[in-house]
Amino acid sequence: MSTATTAPGRSPRLSSLTGMRFFAAFLVFLFHLSLLDAYSAPGEQHGPFASAVKNGGWAGVTFFFILSGFVLAWSARDDDTTTAFWGRRIVKIAPNHVVTFFVALASYAYASATWGAGIPNFLLLQAWIPRDDVFFSINNPSWSLSCELVFYLLFPALYRRVRRIRAERLWWWAGGTAMVIISLPLLVQLLPAGESFGPNHANSPLYGHSITQMWLVYIFPPARVLDFLLGILMARIVLTGRWMGLGVLPALAVTLAAYALSLQAPFLFSLNAVVVVPFALLISAAAARDAQGRGTAVGGRVWVWLGEVSFAFYLVHQILLSVLQERFGYREAGSLTEAAGVAVLIAAVSLLLAWLLYVGVERPAVRAWARRSRARARTLRVAHAQPAADGPVPGSEESGRPVTVGTP
Repeated sequence: MSTATTAPGRSPRLSSLTGMRFFAAFLVFLFHLSLLDAYSAPGEQHGPFASAVKNGGWAGVTFFFILSGFVLAWSARDDDTTTAFWGRRIVKIAPNHVVTFFVALASYAYASATWGAGIPNFLLLQAWIPRDDVFFSINNPSWSLSCELVFYLLFPALYRRVRRIRAERLWWWAGGTAMVIISLPLLVQLLPAGESFGPNHANSPLYGHSITQMWLVYIFPPARVLDFLLGILMARIVLTGRWMGLGVLPALAVTLAAYALSLQAPFLFSLNAVVVVPFALLISAAAARDAQGRGTAVGGRVWVWLGEVSFAFYLVHQILLSVLQERFGYREAGSLTEAAGVAVLIAAVSLLLAWLLYVGVERPAVRAWARRSRARARTLRVAHAQPAADGPVPGSEESGRPVTVGTP
């Protein structure tokens, strides 16, 4: 087995994975673009473009969920605390979510929004409610943040337990986790189908399929924690030198073949099960190559920049697409050239707005939190050096300090 070379006491930066994030976000963009009336027609196969990207949304989200677990495990520090970790992660997603929530509400969603959908959406609880008018409400892509919030809350406990797994058994755990993910659609099919996705999803692959079954496989946070856990396990496999040595190009070939297969797979299996293992292998292969100092084609400065703004891009693109159709009435393209031009324009404007959101909201919020955390750490160090005689040292075991993230 090949051993990934890591810097002493610190894991190398995974520039390739940062660049790959943009491809996943762009795949989601293409999927949502294909749902517009101008690019699809209800009751048809929607032509070659929509047919090719019909699973792009599901695939992009699966990639993000696995990547999230992988990157957090890769960068975990033994001296980190649970509360510090939670604070950093929440400040990473919450400001962007709040801004895009109100922009979406003011732009188009106010016409159909209800308190019953808006409040869970704002609080990132929408993924727990098995109703499409709730988990897909306001700014549609934000449902995945509801799952990410659960991932962050669980990560300290999950990571400690994964750290206890002996290195030679990590592949068994990863394989078992993947098998549960792959088997979930089969088990869910045994449940009553209930209500189906209706006319509001006429342009979507969701149309006519069970809302409850889809929710259990694709939206329900406890089900998606399995993807996140697989990412954690794969990171530990690479970090402990247990990676099988699969190269990036072979892993990419397997991923592309799996995606093509997902286009022909039964609906519930196409949501996640077909691509989850290839994505886990591709992420691990790229990380192993970065760790060896060789990098990949998507690890350059431009791709890293695109990856850094990809979260903001993911949150703003659906707003623009909805405004284009709902507010400007763009429902029919006069020609293929016009359709392609509009798509490029929307992608470019989405990228511009994503950059503005990144530099104006996301990055300042993260930096402000980091400064506050450093100031608090200095205060605690001073207090630790000069403990009060009549009480426990702040941050000590007696004071109820949260357990560290990295300590088994």
